[in-house]
Amino acid sequence: MLKGVIFWLCIVLPLALFAQNERNDSIMHDSLTTGKQQGGFMKAIKKFLNFNDFDTTYISPNRYNYALMLDHFTNYEYYSVGTGAPEPQRLRFTPNPHNKIGAYFGWRWIFLGWSVDTDGLIGKKSGKNRGTEFDLSLYSSKLGVDIFYRRTGNDYKIHNVTGFSDRIPSNYSEDFNGLKVNMKGLNLYYIFNNRRFSYPAAFSQSTNQRRNAGSLIAGLSVSTHNLKFDYTKLPEVILETMNAGMKVRHIKYTNISLNFGYAYNWVFARNCLACLSLSPAVAYKTSRIEKEAEEPSDWYKNFNIDFILRAGVVYNNSKYFVGTSFLGRTYDYYRDNFSLNNGFGTLQVYAGFNFYLKKEHRKKK
Repeated sequence: MLKGVIFWLCIVLPLALFAQNERNDSIMHDSLTTGKQQGGFMKAIKKFLNFNDFDTTYISPNRYNYALMLDHFTNYEYYSVGTGAPEPQRLRFTPNPHNKIGAYFGWRWIFLGWSVDTDGLIGKKSGKNRGTEFDLSLYSSKLGVDIFYRRTGNDYKIHNVTGFSDRIPSNYSEDFNGLKVNMKGLNLYYIFNNRRFSYPAAFSQSTNQRRNAGSLIAGLSVSTHNLKFDYTKLPEVILETMNAGMKVRHIKYTNISLNFGYAYNWVFARNCLACLSLSPAVAYKTSRIEKEAEEPSDWYKNFNIDFILRAGVVYNNSKYFVGTSFLGRTYDYYRDNFSLNNGFGTLQVYAGFNFYLKKEHRKKK
């Protein structure tokens, strides 16, 4: 009996000590691994937030702290309403281009300033309400954001009338004050090849692209659209043959989209850069549509394809810069026997200069 107990003690005790050592080693190993994982995670975060981590053979950093710039904006937009039955019909509404001029002060990649309506300065408003517009774009080496708000006025014209009376000529144009639109939203995007491709070089003049480079771009867009359409104010020649599906008074929808595209910087001469970027977006839309007062509102949910376009040409010798850029967005809405397409864009022409060298670029006496 005693021999048996001693035998089992001789077997079990070494196994227990071995297991304890294994457990202690495992705890120490796990602790070290966790520390390494935490250290690696913090390094990844710091690397992600380092917006100056780029290849200097492709991108030259901005040597100055501040910038002054004069700017001219021209805004374009259109809205198109249509139905498919019993006969295809479509109405397109566009205002005259809206022009503004302004002066801006920049700190690195942020520009703040003030602009005024040139039509108001030269007396072209004619008492019309031109609405309110706000656009802000911030470009860093890795991340970018577009924030926009638009509330339209009453200066629309009817163009491209199709599917209505034969008495309407092909070049038909008529003032229309029955369309009011309120739109706001933001676009977020990430630049994958951020060490060699620079969005700021093309759109915020805060770096210089020295060699050709391109990059994939992915982003998220969220916007709300509130459109009031008083079709009773349409000319009689349109109303008399208008499909019932187009008699919509109010459309309110939320647009959430994921976009994935490509951008390319072409250095076609010394200090000269051209950029083109196109990002198709798969958009999920949830909407409420109000028809006649006695009819209940309809709620819809569906998917569509939208687009975001950016283009720019700039000359920048690090001290002085001049250029032009365009940012455009399209939104498409389709449901049963009704469709709505709208798009707007901003054309920018600018000139300016950088000043006050950063400390690391100053010559030491």
